[in-house]
Amino acid sequence: MAGGSDLKVLGVWTSPFVIRVRIVLNLKGLAYEYVEEDLGNKSALLLGSNPVHKSVPVLLHGDRPINESQVIIQYIDEVWAGSGPSILPSDPYERAVARFWAAYVDDKVGSAWTGMLFRCKNEEERAAAVARAGEALDTLEGALVECGKGKPFFGGDGIGFVDVVLGGYLGWFAAIDRIIGRKLIDPVRTPLLAAWAERFRAADAAKGVVPDDVDKVLAFLQTLLAIGSMKK
Repeated sequence: MAGGSDLKVLGVWTSPFVIRVRIVLNLKGLAYEYVEEDLGNKSALLLGSNPVHKSVPVLLHGDRPINESQVIIQYIDEVWAGSGPSILPSDPYERAVARFWAAYVDDKVGSAWTGMLFRCKNEEERAAAVARAGEALDTLEGALVECGKGKPFFGGDGIGFVDVVLGGYLGWFAAIDRIIGRKLIDPVRTPLLAAWAERFRAADAAKGVVPDDVDKVLAFLQTLLAIGSMKK
């Protein structure tokens, strides 16, 4: 198996950004060491590897750190082009479209996710964040048709760039479902996206990486909120 001792991921198990990197490594069939970070007491390795943002994920390829999840994914796809499936399309236009929608996910879905869980001061603000997430997911329902062309994933027959970027949030979506009392990805409102989410979770590359224990995720949320409050 390619990868091995020269590949290491510094991460946090619930992070959507870490999850997507680990899924891509799995898709590529690359062996790697995963190192769980304590966000309340970040390691010297993390701080030295990502001195600008001091955040996860970090991919260490030998002694070279690569930061920011979308950058890491594209790096993996380019360096190990001959291993596993391509994550980004080979056609330049389709590759640009995939990058657009991946950026949209983090801009719209990601900002709403942050708002719902970490920034809302009251239920009114949370409801507004949930509404923003719903609008973004409605748009992504159409993007799935555009990118997937009737096939199972945004990447077509197999998981691609947009799939892993959006799929990294699915563990948290299940937790948010519990908090708000309904499904964020609504099978009635966005049936294609709901079916996509089930397929993504069932993929071998996602098993054991996308969190499926909602209680454990919610307990970890309290830990993150406590760390955040201590820093204020």
